[in-house]
Amino acid sequence: MADVDAQRIRDYYEHIDADDLESVFALFADDVTYHRPGQPSLDGMAEFERFYREDRPLSEGEHTVESLTVGDDTVAVRGTFEGKQDGETVAFGFADHHRFDDDGLITERWTYTDTGAV
Repeated sequence: MADVDAQRIRDYYEHIDADDLESVFALFADDVTYHRPGQPSLDGMAEFERFYREDRPLSEGEHTVESLTVGDDTVAVRGTFEGKQDGETVAFGFADHHRFDDDGLITERWTYTDTGAV
């Protein structure tokens, strides 16, 4: 059974908001898959890192976690983001779903927003 730690998910949002990418990457497995509906999945740590370092359209913002639900090997989150997307001020809701591997690392992630592509 996976070692699910809800604090890792809270840490993820704190690290992202602080632009601490090395701490973000430490939470994820090397074989991570990141699903973003309507966009190609990111497969593996190299693609995942490149996205966060070069392609992520969000910046200078803050996530607020409104609910967090823990399952056997998953954590689901609902919240809001306020910040910048491609230089424009934005505020929107999101739902993220994370699956953990047996080592307690996030191996799969899905992001859904109420605004389209992120």
